[in-house]
Amino acid sequence: MMMELLDQAIRERLLRPIDVQFARMIAPDHCPALQLAAAYLSAEVGAGHICLPITSLQPQCLFAGRQPELTRALWHAAKAPDVQCWRDSLQCSPSVSDGSQPTPLVLQYDRLYLQRMWQSEGDVVRFIAGSRVNEAINENQLRNILDQLFGTDTDEVDWQKIAAAVAVTGKISVISGGPGTGKTTTVAKLLIALVRLTAGAQLRIQLAAPTGKAAARLSESLGKTWQQLALNEIERKLLPDQASTLHGLLGIQLNSQRLRYHPANPLNLDVLVVDEASMVDLPMMAKLIAALPAKARVIFLGDRDQLASVEVGAVFGDICRLAVLGYSAPRAEQLARATGYRLDQLCNYHREKKNETLTTQTRVGDSLCLLKKSYRFDKKSGIGQLAEAVNTGKYQRALSVLQRNHTDVEYVVLTEAENYKALLQASVIGYQTYLEQVMQGNDAAEILAAFNRYQLLCALRAGSFGVSGLNQQIEHILRNKGLIRRSKRLSNDWYSGRPIMIGRNDSALGLFNGDVGIALPGAHGHLRVYFQLPNGDIKSVQPNRLPYHDTAYAMTVHKSQGSEFEHTALVLPPHFSPLITRELLYTGITRARRKLTLYASHQVLNHAINTSTLRRSGLVDRLYSRIKSD
Repeated sequence: MMMELLDQAIRERLLRPIDVQFARMIAPDHCPALQLAAAYLSAEVGAGHICLPITSLQPQCLFAGRQPELTRALWHAAKAPDVQCWRDSLQCSPSVSDGSQPTPLVLQYDRLYLQRMWQSEGDVVRFIAGSRVNEAINENQLRNILDQLFGTDTDEVDWQKIAAAVAVTGKISVISGGPGTGKTTTVAKLLIALVRLTAGAQLRIQLAAPTGKAAARLSESLGKTWQQLALNEIERKLLPDQASTLHGLLGIQLNSQRLRYHPANPLNLDVLVVDEASMVDLPMMAKLIAALPAKARVIFLGDRDQLASVEVGAVFGDICRLAVLGYSAPRAEQLARATGYRLDQLCNYHREKKNETLTTQTRVGDSLCLLKKSYRFDKKSGIGQLAEAVNTGKYQRALSVLQRNHTDVEYVVLTEAENYKALLQASVIGYQTYLEQVMQGNDAAEILAAFNRYQLLCALRAGSFGVSGLNQQIEHILRNKGLIRRSKRLSNDWYSGRPIMIGRNDSALGLFNGDVGIALPGAHGHLRVYFQLPNGDIKSVQPNRLPYHDTAYAMTVHKSQGSEFEHTALVLPPHFSPLITRELLYTGITRARRKLTLYASHQVLNHAINTSTLRRSGLVDRLYSRIKSD
């Protein structure tokens, strides 16, 4: 009975075939409750959740209320009318344990996990909870160094200075800030502070980011910052200017789970900076921390309000939720001594809940710093105001910003037909400059830079308002205008100037998911695809050697994370989709540096702003539990 209903759930697209196959594999026919729980857990992990709270196995919660007749039939077939019955049914199964046995499923704190997800989450919890403040640091020397780098004005708290102090005095630090809050400047100065504190010792510092594009941007930004700061010869030698991808850092091999670096062969570094940490999924985070040397210092940078990782979990965002703990009293005193700010200025920081008390047990909060002041967008900036309105869930405020005549924001109310053509024509104009450079035979670096000045972003992959439909339409118009011509030597897909995005990692080629390249004539006129590496170099690859890839006139907002564009055009479809959320909208808006064009209907915009993404996990509760037990 249960398996028949689960098969029906596949037909109704509530479950995937792999979810039901998983249930068949671990649950016998006489355990219908376990069959439903296993299938639903598999589906939830596929949707990015780390675990399944067993409270969500009630009929009103099951499958988020979709297909109510089928979900109620599934619930009845499970023969577990309440949470206690679910608890009893799962605990008596040999496939489920509390984690003390190597079972496929783990039930802890009324959350059901796949074993590997429970283990990975536990690894992250132990790592974060084990963070310790460095008490042995010379605070007078640190104060002098931070004053030199950040100044001595104490009237208004410079949270970049606080963030630097947090990182320099701790083994683990988590720094979150929106666009233009100075994360790169902060990390540059805190690395200088570390080098100066160690008196020129051979500090081994490495930089990493989840994607090649994010790594390239970090390399470029830090390189420019180093040039602007007064550094001596030793400092210039020790401070890195090249970032790698996390896959490259860990030596993850193609089509394999094997890593070059792991607990038995840790990374050869003293300090690791991870940028765009909100994009790091739970399994990757677990691999990363497992490969760190015992004494290494790690600094995570990101924006807690952006989209979570494409894969499982929202580790960075979960950790940042612990900002409500505030700084413990000893930590606040240490930071006050290191920065020159008054203790009361720091004790009020992070206390986002009324009556929140600071105790010596809140050391997890001692590793956090939230940067809130934007130096890129002033008070008159439409992009900055719109991002804030979206982030705080204020639709009317967002609409007011869009309807004003801001020079950096354009709002096109999207309908099915009328403005669709305008969207296509605007995109063609946006890409025309780089295509003209292609026709003129400019070098690859110039063409790649020109392409990155404009980017069309979509919420969805499929449909006329998604990546596939828009790419086809834009190519069609460009071909009719004579701006692109198909290659006679290659398949119909290829032409000089074609932008592509890599969709699968290939460590042998040094190409990773999210890397963008452009097809250009190489020697003897043969097309090659040119990419800019994280260190700024240009490499080219034959088209037929590339891993899976797509045309990239339009890309999803998810794929754009870690990138910024002078002019970003963001299109939301005219119909609702569960994928269109506040975090997606905020992430798309904040890809724009100077100009944003938003195509959306009022209804979908309202829906997006009022729909927040929730990734289910036990990370925060497990950290709280760990704090209380210490």
